[in-house]
Amino acid sequence: MSIQTLRETAGGNPLTVEEAWAFVQHVESLFMPWNIDALVDGFTEDCVVRFGTLPEFRGRETLRAFFTGRSAKQKGYRLSKQLRTVMDDTITNVWHGTWEDAETGVAMKGVGIEVWVMRDGKIAIWEAAF
Repeated sequence: MSIQTLRETAGGNPLTVEEAWAFVQHVESLFMPWNIDALVDGFTEDCVVRFGTLPEFRGRETLRAFFTGRSAKQKGYRLSKQLRTVMDDTITNVWHGTWEDAETGVAMKGVGIEVWVMRDGKIAIWEAAF
């Protein structure tokens, strides 16, 4: 598989289905293996995260702690994301993940949906439900 640079767009945000698909696939690749620095860099400094039942949190450093905690608990994490929509500054995707719970050894799986509101080519708001 070749790596392609995302084309420059107005404000840096993906505007077409092809650009949004490439962005979603790029984000997916950063989870296998976990590339926390690159994941965090894909968010704005003032990002807002609403993830499942967790209390809303903000900012890259809190996001880094979140990803660090998850990566420690999810051994052998495998993730698949599929683009669902792109409209203006918003991208939605569905995801399927499997992993082994690092503490118990139990095989786990999850399915969810994400909404990303983009700003300057980065995720400014991340809402996720599963």
